[in-house]
Amino acid sequence: MDVVALHRFVTEAGRSWAEVTVVDAAEAGPRHALNVCRARPAVVVSGADPAELARGLAGWRRTLVVESAAGLSTVDPADAVARPWPEPGAILCLAEQRFAPTPRGWAPDDWALPDDEFAHREGMVAVAEVRALALARLAPRPGVLVWDVGAGPGAVGVECARLGAAVVAVERDPVQCVRIIANASAHGVDVRVVEAELAEAGELPRPDAVFVGGGGVDVVRRCARTGAGRVVVATRDLDRVVAARDALLEAGYDVQGSQLSAARLAGGALLATNPVTVLWGRKKA
Repeated sequence: MDVVALHRFVTEAGRSWAEVTVVDAAEAGPRHALNVCRARPAVVVSGADPAELARGLAGWRRTLVVESAAGLSTVDPADAVARPWPEPGAILCLAEQRFAPTPRGWAPDDWALPDDEFAHREGMVAVAEVRALALARLAPRPGVLVWDVGAGPGAVGVECARLGAAVVAVERDPVQCVRIIANASAHGVDVRVVEAELAEAGELPRPDAVFVGGGGVDVVRRCARTGAGRVVVATRDLDRVVAARDALLEAGYDVQGSQLSAARLAGGALLATNPVTVLWGRKKA
């Protein structure tokens, strides 16, 4: 579909051209298009099957506006899955809420934000130094899906979403889940929150990258079994390092790691932060 036709479609659907992201599923791939729809508030997709796109949006609060020979149809994804779509045109995927990115935008010029940019319990947030390394190894970007497991207040997941990735945060603590939602809202991004242990989270869409911030070696094994291209594990417990490394190796990952022990400048003194070991695995070809 050409730009003029897309522009007309967006206008007829009641949105402005400036607020939508456009993605061609035939060129970028259906998985890329789906993850952009999971991450962004308003996305125009061309070259996609409405039922297939809707099926992947289960768990995300979205509405689809589908162009067809009969005109424009506004449907819930659950209804779109069940309907036939002969010769569909463009699809407009809309989030339930018009969340807006922060002034830094979808491609922020800074990341690994200061810890106080996130609501959190003292000592229960991935500090900026850890987030900087984790984000570098997770490589979040538009079109990919990241799991943030044992998410705590969701600082890693929110930062991944700020960089354009779709994010699922898995966290068992209901208070922390409220913090994830608050932090995502404060930074103008959408993070799907699953309040559960990973083992009880049900069927989740396959991730491209996983950050494990909490849980034992069983959680690492479960994440590795997804076949995600990248898995990053952060732990303060040295007793878990070898077991986590072995779990990744057994699942076919090349594994590296580093212990981070930062000393932050505060006034005229250097104040040490608690050391954290970060492991990262990349799936072998």
